[in-house]
Amino acid sequence: MKRQDTSKVIIDLTRNLQLCLPNATDCCTAPLCVLETLQVLACHDSVVLAHLLIQAEIYANSSFTGNVSEDASVIPNQAFQPLGPCPCDLTDGACDVRCCCDRECTPDLKQLFNESCFTGVFGGDVNPPFNQLCSTKTDEYTPDWFPFLCVQSSLNNTPFLGYFYHGSICRSTPRVPSFKIPLQTPHAKVFTGYSQGDPIMTEENEYFTIPQQSMAGQCVGNAPVAYLHDIDVKCLTDLTSYKEGLPHDVRINSGTGDFIQQNVIYRTIADMGKFIAKSESLPTTEILCQNVTFAENYTFICKDENIEGINVTVFLGRLCDGEILTQRFTAKFVSLNSNNAEELSGNPGYQVGKPVRAANMNASDTSGSLNIFQPAGRGLCTSATDTPVLFGLDSFSGCILEVGINEDCTLLRGNVTERLNSLIQATHVGKRRNSSYSDVNDWVEIIRLDPFNPNTSVSTGNLKGICPDIPANLNIRIIFADVGAVQGIPRQEILAVQISYSTVIWQFQCGLTCENTVSFLPITASVQFIKVPAQPPIPMTRFQINYTEFDCNRNDVCWPQLFYPVTQFYTGEPYSQCLAKGLSLAFLVFLAAILSNPWFSKVWDNFLI
Repeated sequence: MKRQDTSKVIIDLTRNLQLCLPNATDCCTAPLCVLETLQVLACHDSVVLAHLLIQAEIYANSSFTGNVSEDASVIPNQAFQPLGPCPCDLTDGACDVRCCCDRECTPDLKQLFNESCFTGVFGGDVNPPFNQLCSTKTDEYTPDWFPFLCVQSSLNNTPFLGYFYHGSICRSTPRVPSFKIPLQTPHAKVFTGYSQGDPIMTEENEYFTIPQQSMAGQCVGNAPVAYLHDIDVKCLTDLTSYKEGLPHDVRINSGTGDFIQQNVIYRTIADMGKFIAKSESLPTTEILCQNVTFAENYTFICKDENIEGINVTVFLGRLCDGEILTQRFTAKFVSLNSNNAEELSGNPGYQVGKPVRAANMNASDTSGSLNIFQPAGRGLCTSATDTPVLFGLDSFSGCILEVGINEDCTLLRGNVTERLNSLIQATHVGKRRNSSYSDVNDWVEIIRLDPFNPNTSVSTGNLKGICPDIPANLNIRIIFADVGAVQGIPRQEILAVQISYSTVIWQFQCGLTCENTVSFLPITASVQFIKVPAQPPIPMTRFQINYTEFDCNRNDVCWPQLFYPVTQFYTGEPYSQCLAKGLSLAFLVFLAAILSNPWFSKVWDNFLI
């Protein structure tokens, strides 16, 4: 190995690293006290193969003792002047190597790296010449008409202005907490009225919140309440994770700047079995119990765009350690002019997320229900509850039925059918949300397709643990259409409802032994909304079927719409102006046809003679 010669350089600083005071010598006269630059070149036969630039900077020790200026820096408008004219200038008060646009670089320092300067935008070329500039014309790929359409402009006025920076300025204002908006003035009115979907605000200018379910299925305690959006959620909790919600003494912004107090009524739960979804075996010793909220029902009384009042009913009960509570929170918006507290809606049609109205016309009490499963706890059918079918939302739910090995198939089919039929306590479904019980024309009859008759099925003999043709799936199909619009919102009505069943073959599942064990049979209920046109589409003519080149929906060129601007279907301009322009265009075409005819030139020549 060849030995390489090395040199060790030691620099001793004899100067004091303090800024000079008047009449002082042993100090630093400038903040940059020592600046030494060394360039090392590697050459071979007078050819530079590599170069190394070494720069040492030593600054004076200083501490600022003056007054800080309150003047903020003026940021230029980035649409007319680049915000960073020299992006490679990264060090304040010092020269950045290879940054030729750095104003702190002296001419002596620039000579060290003039041939290695950064290029492009980073090197300070923030206004590069663009292709439309007349001075950038090249012989290659330049059209003949370029001199007539090129741009004579200074590089300061370039289309690249604002291209690299889009004008976002960081401000030093404190970050706004969640669910809170800043007030402009201490006594400013935030709203002039609520619109559908606006969050309801409190007196402290915060969102009024009610626990709601997230997309993941978990309950969120600080979810805002939206105006005219009803809420009906159930949340599972226990004593250790129980948290109190928003206090009921919070006043609500009515929408006009006034604040209303909540009217709260407290009640005690008598039957807690509907709320306690699961109870573990509790020890005989003393256990911890606490009075908690089992349910909260909010009723917002509204008039136009304002809230006139809030009625809250709170149901309380005792929750003990080891029990799981199913809390229920509801919010309902009703009209001030409605005596029977019907749901508020200026649109008589259905809205997405609203319950589908049902009626039982064969009973004295015509009110009915159309529900699906709401599982709770372990998901067994014995603890499952029901939840209404919501318009426009396809749903799929179910529960688990415990079945023994000696289960009678006929009895099992009857139990499953009875459990599924309990979800449909109706014979008709309302066409609209405001369907009247006294008017039969406002309702559509539910079409029922009875489950498969087990008597016609193939017999399985005396096999235990196998039952065919179990109607385990309930299918609800709802057909609806847009029949109009109210204030720009589509008016949707239900046209037909069909209920059918899907059968499965149940087989007992067991491990090593099947004695004294139970198997599980899942039963489900699905809802599907099918949208159809309000009117059947116009059938295609034979011409449209055979000559597809004239079909505007299949081709880019639409010849049938050649004169579309002069037809009554064009609404971009008044019809009178379109007709006048069309006639003027037709006159010019007719005049051009006449002038281009050979006989016109003969007539013109004879006229001149």
